[in-house]
Parts: sequence; structure tokens; C-alpha cells
Amino acid sequence: MLANKASGFTLIELVIGIVVFSIALVLFTSLIVPQAIRSVDPIFQVRASELGQSLMNEITSKSFDEKSDRTGGATLCNATCIGSINLGPDDSESRTTFDDVDDYHGLNVSNGDIKNSLDETTVLDGSNLYQGFSLHVSVVYDAAMDGTADTVVGNTKLITVTVTTPNDEDIIFSSFRSNY
Repeated sequence: MLANKASGFTLIELVIGIVVFSIALVLFTSLIVPQAIRSVDPIFQVRASELGQSLMNEITSKSFDEKSDRTGGATLCNATCIGSINLGPDDSESRTTFDDVDDYHGLNVSNGDIKNSLDETTVLDGSNLYQGFSLHVSVVYDAAMDGTADTVVGNTKLITVTVTTPNDEDIIFSSFRSNY
């Protein structure tokens, strides 16, 4: 008669299996977790692009200078009507009353303070669409159109909008606005 032989795994085989499984799990998670964290980057980039382009459109739709002809035509602003090198909002102006490009110089807003030109917060499903974002606007004279700020008043302004996403990625938009 044959003796019954026990079947199954030995303790050594189980320990080796657990070690191999642990190594495979560590490798798997080290490859997947960073991808999951980066999966939100495209969403932030799209929102930043929408915000930056929207603000850039708003700014470039304004007059070149405070003293520019706002009727669209007859008189171009020349060297005698261009404002000073001191750019920024005029006395008691807020974003809803900005009327020329350089009024936006120095605009810094973030989180819930990011609003549209009508001073309304952009909301999606009850939460602020740009929570965690920040933006900064810089307007400088740049007659040579080389990206370097001029120290004198000229006929071309460089507008730079920098949108910072919640994961600290800066997305920069630039445009020139000329005196025409």
C-alpha cells in the first residue's frame, strides 16, 4: 500500500512567493503612482490656457493709451499723446473700468479673486473653476519688439500674462499692442 504523501506548499515556497509578489507590487506602484499624479496636468494646462487667452483677448481689445482715440479711427495717438513710463491703473480704476492696455500692468490675482471682466467668479458645479490658480500681468514699452522693456515711452507695448497652475507650472502668454 502506498503511503499518503502530503501535498501543498512548504513554508519556504510561501515566503519566496510573498517576497516575489512584494517586489512586483513595489515596481508596479512606482510606475503607476507618478502617472496618476501627472494625469491632472493636462486639465490644469487647459484651464490655464483658457484663462490666459481670455485675459489676453480682454487686454488687447482696449485702447493703446489713455489718450488714444477710442472711436476707431480718425486720429492716431502719436508721441505727444502717449502716457508716461509709469504704467498701471489710473486713479481709482478697477478692472471693470480699465480702458487702456497699461491699466492691466501689475494685475495680480489668485484663487477666488480671479474673476471675469464683469467682476463675476467663474463657477463650475458650485466650485470656483480657477481655485488654486494665480495670474500676473505685465505691460512694458518695447519699441524694438525684442522682449526687453524700454526705459522710454514708445509706440509698442509688450503684454505678458503669466498663469500659474495649482501644481506651480507657469504658462506664459505674450502679445504686442501697437499704437495704431
